[in-house]
Amino acid sequence: MAPMPSPKQMVSFYDPDQFEEFVKEWVPALEPRYVMVERHGGSGDHGIDVAGHLSRERLEGQWHNYQCKRYAAAVAWATAAQEMRKMFVAAAAKEFTVPTRYVFVAPRISRSLPRLFAKPTDCRAKFLQELSTTRDKLVTALTAEQRRAVEELVAATDFAMFECIDLDEMLELHKTTPHWADRFPYAPFEQGPQELVPPPQHSEDETRYVQHLLAVYRERYPHAIDGLEHVPDVQEADDHLKRQRVAFYAAEALRVFARDATKPAYFERVKQDVYDIVVEVAARSYPDGWERHGAVMEAAGNVQLTPTALVSFVEPKARKGVCHHLANEDRLTWCREGEK
Repeated sequence: MAPMPSPKQMVSFYDPDQFEEFVKEWVPALEPRYVMVERHGGSGDHGIDVAGHLSRERLEGQWHNYQCKRYAAAVAWATAAQEMRKMFVAAAAKEFTVPTRYVFVAPRISRSLPRLFAKPTDCRAKFLQELSTTRDKLVTALTAEQRRAVEELVAATDFAMFECIDLDEMLELHKTTPHWADRFPYAPFEQGPQELVPPPQHSEDETRYVQHLLAVYRERYPHAIDGLEHVPDVQEADDHLKRQRVAFYAAEALRVFARDATKPAYFERVKQDVYDIVVEVAARSYPDGWERHGAVMEAAGNVQLTPTALVSFVEPKARKGVCHHLANEDRLTWCREGEK
């Protein structure tokens, strides 16, 4: 089987619309203060592809512009200057306020462009000089008064607002968004679920599945175990409960990882996959709940899972722990009345 393309390769294949949508997903991670992020790309967009708004006034207040360039060649000064002219002409015509940040985003950026942006004063001088001689129809169609307004606006603008970001930087930040797993489901994660160690005292989240296990121990050791406090007195039961708690927390670590790094729905998918198999095992007749629980755990450890970004982290221990998450919801129980 051919290897899957890397996220960088996949983005490089995007068409302009796909690339703009990718940028819209990435922008909130770049600046958490945005009250809204909007796509404007298309005919008549005045050089705005994705806008990050810092206030409810949106284009009439402070905002940032992300100019998306999905070209085969690296974006260089000529392309950037054309987009900058478009923005200044529209701003001089009061279509919007000049953004306080203008970022060129593209799979490939020429080496000379960031060097030019690194010297804002020289960059502005170069832009003004070219503005006076450009054959860009957007500028040549202006009246003398309109052209003067554009030149005055350019002269009064701090060109430190212009910058560019390459694809590697974008991908690093996109990893922190909930969109990453959907776009790149087979991309490796730098870090998987954090191990969770069962605390000495049972948490509130463990209440129901532990009750179901206690029913198993009462049934198996009727003369030795009546309550949870008696379990440590029976070595086999105590060791068993400790293993189940470790499994529960392995699944809990998976749930937290899915919530924070992928999508909560992926953990729910794992739960459903496990349930769909083990519910048939649980429905069989057994001498007691201990035997039913053991059979279900064995089956759970071998469940084939629906492929998602989470699957590579679902170890057998976590699959068993998922059964206790299901027991917390009473979707699985171990003891049946009248089995003995």
